[in-house]
Amino acid sequence: MATNIKGPGIYLAQFASDTAPFDSWASITKWAGGLGFKGVQIPSWDKRIFDMDKAAASQTYCDEIAGVARENGVAITELGTHLQGQLVAVHPAYDEAFDGFAPEAVRRNPTARQAWAVEQMKLSARASQRLGLKSNVSFPGALAWPFLYPWPQRPAGLIEAAFDELAKRWTPIFNAFEDADCNVCFELHPGEDLFDGTTFEMFLERVNNHPRCCINYDPSHFLLQQLDYLEFIDIYHERIKALHIKDAEFRPTGRQGVYSGYQPWVQRAGRFRSLGDGQVDFGAIFSKMAQYNYDSWAVLEWECCLKHPEAGAAEGAEFIRRHIIRVTEKAFDDFAGGDTDPAQLRRMLGLQETAK
Repeated sequence: MATNIKGPGIYLAQFASDTAPFDSWASITKWAGGLGFKGVQIPSWDKRIFDMDKAAASQTYCDEIAGVARENGVAITELGTHLQGQLVAVHPAYDEAFDGFAPEAVRRNPTARQAWAVEQMKLSARASQRLGLKSNVSFPGALAWPFLYPWPQRPAGLIEAAFDELAKRWTPIFNAFEDADCNVCFELHPGEDLFDGTTFEMFLERVNNHPRCCINYDPSHFLLQQLDYLEFIDIYHERIKALHIKDAEFRPTGRQGVYSGYQPWVQRAGRFRSLGDGQVDFGAIFSKMAQYNYDSWAVLEWECCLKHPEAGAAEGAEFIRRHIIRVTEKAFDDFAGGDTDPAQLRRMLGLQETAK
């Protein structure tokens, strides 16, 4: 059966702030609806617009926030748990940098912080179930990332041990999402242990191909790695259950390439751009997603080192709307068809009719 991609949606993580209209659930959803968005993805850690603890415990609260969204012309697409998922696995080199993702009570205590993150993920499963959501977008965290480049030479078994531990931490979370009938969709992202198809497969094998281990497809991260982001869809489309629409450009020079020389975003060879300003072939992406009957949301994740976010959001809604393909329900050459029967088929092949 032909299916259509839903959208446009927008991830609110880059927009929620202390300034109106971005400082409350009612006003930010009204803003999004006014731009033409049909869905909003919630940064579940941002209490200015959403309370995860309440959502996990109270159906009344979930009904209220869903109702406010509907009144403003938008649906809730998914909960985003990037910050909590990141803290499920943190290499000690990043302890201080990632402490800011956690509440004060568990900072400077990696064991308590990790336990808090796991509980948050399980709460998000229950909240997603109450909201009727089928996917959650997240990061997997990282233990092996500091050893990405094999210098000094990695001791045998180091990467395998990291992935074994990562799988051990996530399996109970996947089971909680199974109970909630919801997928965990990892954004494959540099800085995470799962950053491309190969690392996703390494992890998937260790969680025994858990049905809730899925992908939040974001082509910008693949373009900046120089990975074939279209073939990726061919390979992994059955696991792609969420979609971030984000643009990027890669312009290597004689001075820098993929690693971009520790430069700030404006000076990097690879940088995120507002939709339509980069190099991602979104026409081909939407065609492939339609081909494989992707039926969930296309969500703008706005990140750009040059353009104002509100301009990017306004342009992004129209950009996604134009790219969503209304899938046909019939073949384009049906007009030239006709009735057939088995005898006709055999005659067309030069075969004798079968005896009756």
